[in-house]
Amino acid sequence: MVFFWGAIVFWILAWSANIWIARQKERKLLNLFPPILFGGSVILVWQASVVYFEVSPIILPPPSAIYYKFISSIPILWGDFVQTAIKGALSGYIIGCLVAFTVSLIADKFKFFERGVLPIGNFLAAMPIIGIAPILVMWYGYGWQSKAAVVAVMVFFPILVNTIQGMKMSDKIHRDLMQTYNASYLQTLFKLRLSTAMPFIFNGLKICTTLALIGAIVAEFFGSPIRGMGFRISTEAPRFALDMVWAEITVAAMAGSLFYGGVVLLEKWITFWHPSQR
Repeated sequence: MVFFWGAIVFWILAWSANIWIARQKERKLLNLFPPILFGGSVILVWQASVVYFEVSPIILPPPSAIYYKFISSIPILWGDFVQTAIKGALSGYIIGCLVAFTVSLIADKFKFFERGVLPIGNFLAAMPIIGIAPILVMWYGYGWQSKAAVVAVMVFFPILVNTIQGMKMSDKIHRDLMQTYNASYLQTLFKLRLSTAMPFIFNGLKICTTLALIGAIVAEFFGSPIRGMGFRISTEAPRFALDMVWAEITVAAMAGSLFYGGVVLLEKWITFWHPSQR
């Protein structure tokens, strides 16, 4: 009883502290406190509510049980992370981005190709992952290759559209200036149009970081070897081992956050000149 109401008081105090921090001047150190306070208060209230209301761990395990399961299952979780995030998601992400970038360059050079490939890209984007995952698993087998294929299909369209749109955003006066300098198509492409398109390209890359991990996990529901995040979730949930399921969800959230953060840092390093990075 005391622990429950103490958690509620802590949540109120943390909420008040976040309001106070939001009214202060922008400081990098202060910006770290709101997510820490908010996340800590949510976990504390979660733990207190589960204990106080005696919620069954089959329905919702407490954070302490998830933590103990996480610590005791690190070798298993690491193997699942490598299978899903590295072999499946990352490899498919790289393949899909490279193919989309290459196709966008061809579409930019040949306008008839752009008119033909964009409708196909729209069609692929509208296809549900639940529908194409079983087909690709049948084609490429139960290994990581089928998961990489699913991810590549998912990330293809966002990169394609953002790259094509970004290369169209260069100012006409700048293109005329390049023609005045007698610049070739490749010189104009690399020194003007791709530089202008970089913010759009990175926007697509950031969107695809979450799509890649989701695609790899969902694909593992339809066939996987004896390891993988999706495989572990699909096998542990029917056994009511929700602490293991939540441990896998935690690993997936951490992997997705690190993946997204890495792309953001790369964007700041490459597009330092853009007003959005100032």
